[in-house]
Amino acid sequence: MKFLKVSSKSSPASVAGAIAGMVKDGAPVNIQSVGAGAVNQAVKAIAIARGFLIPTGVDISCAPTFSDIEIGGETRTAIRIAIYVHRISAQSSSSYLGPETSDDGACMGGEAS
Repeated sequence: MKFLKVSSKSSPASVAGAIAGMVKDGAPVNIQSVGAGAVNQAVKAIAIARGFLIPTGVDISCAPTFSDIEIGGETRTAIRIAIYVHRISAQSSSSYLGPETSDDGACMGGEAS
């Protein structure tokens, strides 16, 4: 299995473009990150990619797992994130962006996703 490797220095917008492109091409998307900063960048990229894809009638979700990998002779724990693709109708795509929030981040209604 091939992984899109994301580091703490990866640009979320660039990774999001790669995710969206792979989804549009029908390629499986699996992300691998090591460290909190890298996982943060990966999650931001997934959120940005979702924003790119929803207007086209495609939504994505993800599932993280732990994996032990070897880097430079050391065993490290990686977070692997599988991306799942969901087709949606264009009519309902605006409701897929999640609940509205106020400036302080409080939920304004709807279910948290």
